[in-house]
Amino acid sequence: MATTLAVPVSEQLRQSATRGLDQRFGAAVASMLTIFSCAVNGYHPYAEDGGVYLAGVKRLLHPELYPHGSAFVMEHLRFSLFAPMMAGLVRGSHVGLTVVLLATYVASIWVTLFAGWQLAARCYESRAARCGATMLLAAWIGLPLAGTALMLMDPYVSARSISTPCTLLALVGMLDALQGEGRERWRGLALCVVSLLVAGVLHPLMAAYGLGFVLLLAAISVRKAGMRAVGTLGLCLLAMGIAWMVQETAAPESAAYLSVVMTRTYWFVGRWTWYEQFGLVAPLLILGMAGVHWQKAEGYCARRAPLVRALLARAAVVGGAAAMLVATVFARAELATHLVARLQPLRMFQVVYVVMIVVVGAALGERVLRRSAARWTIAMVLLGGPMLLAQWKTFPDSAHVELPGRTPKNAWEQAFEWIRDNTPVDALFAIDARYIDAPGEDAQTFRAIAERSVLPDSAKDGGEVSITPSLTAAWVEGVTAQRGLSAASDAERETRLKPLGVQWLVLERGARTDFACAYENSAVKVCRLP
Repeated sequence: MATTLAVPVSEQLRQSATRGLDQRFGAAVASMLTIFSCAVNGYHPYAEDGGVYLAGVKRLLHPELYPHGSAFVMEHLRFSLFAPMMAGLVRGSHVGLTVVLLATYVASIWVTLFAGWQLAARCYESRAARCGATMLLAAWIGLPLAGTALMLMDPYVSARSISTPCTLLALVGMLDALQGEGRERWRGLALCVVSLLVAGVLHPLMAAYGLGFVLLLAAISVRKAGMRAVGTLGLCLLAMGIAWMVQETAAPESAAYLSVVMTRTYWFVGRWTWYEQFGLVAPLLILGMAGVHWQKAEGYCARRAPLVRALLARAAVVGGAAAMLVATVFARAELATHLVARLQPLRMFQVVYVVMIVVVGAALGERVLRRSAARWTIAMVLLGGPMLLAQWKTFPDSAHVELPGRTPKNAWEQAFEWIRDNTPVDALFAIDARYIDAPGEDAQTFRAIAERSVLPDSAKDGGEVSITPSLTAAWVEGVTAQRGLSAASDAERETRLKPLGVQWLVLERGARTDFACAYENSAVKVCRLP
């Protein structure tokens, strides 16, 4: 039985009368902070995983694209309805894909911040605390999650852009279902279920971890100590048991696939740097100390808000610790198979980080910033400034906010756009296998911008192969053919690329070649194989 607090009828009426006002105030705060958050986080629609998802959307809108190696464009779509949803929005809205992407990006940040406000509203009674929690979430929305290679929210649109706010709304709904009365309880349960279903059809893996956290929160909220301990321990043991079964039933891995796995260092916590590992421990320490403090100060059956935040903090600590245990035992590089590592159990820390940010931000707003406009302004600059500088450093040669219709600042993007406008749709390109790591490239993806087929690369296509082992042979062949392409001789290029059907290639500007190059800028040149 979940812990519920009896609320007098008069108090229920008062809460009902003020809830609408609080909702409107929260929506206004989220709207203002969305502008701030977008300005800090930037927008790079073609970068990293954003380009991977975008290529899939473009293929659905224009089936003639990517006739060569289409598996690297389409395989990830089999688990998600994200690409069909985005394609449907483009067709239904009759506006361009770039506009739909930008609108989705802004909307996803707004919903995330509003969900953060709602989460803080269940945990704190003062508006200063709620504003502080939402402000810190807006400032740190691009915060990396330790060494998981994930951020709270990416500076582009992906399935995680929608699954993240859905997971937070599911937590809000579960808290209402556990602590509410009457209709509030049923509305909360409906919100939780619908949010998890939406997240599940768009990003099943993140939805699964969100579901795990929600169930853990429900178990920790049980009032009877014995049942609470059995439920919590049972869920942790269930997670360990599932990981053991997955590992034991995993298919053998080939040597070629193993070479791909070893490039995904973020799967293995033992290969992280010390400060990345500290990024797992620190949130648990912060939340653990906060939970102990609240319990001593308020008692287990105190007012609703202190109880809710204590339960949420405990769920985050237990969930994070369980994820660390699963990763440490079953996601190690030296194991014979790596299916658990492929599932990346430490993604659970996305929710842990959000809870930590809500706790820290609320304390900042309630105890330090209060009603001082000057303090709020200084805090936003001090907290958002380092994140803004980090984004500038990550994308130094691209516009901070890449708006639709504007000529790209990045020279690699300029070349990819020229390719899109001046080469045949069925052309097959080659580019250095590690082009994404080249100086000034800023992880801008070729397929999404050029809209042309290309041999697989080491980074993003390597990530696709890591979750789709059947693509390993094609990936090894393509990466081998393109390795060190700019430093190779023309004879080597022909020997490697012609058997694969390549007609065009992208070389760094300083590369020596006698091939006819139809385009050249400060970074690259686009040449045709004879």
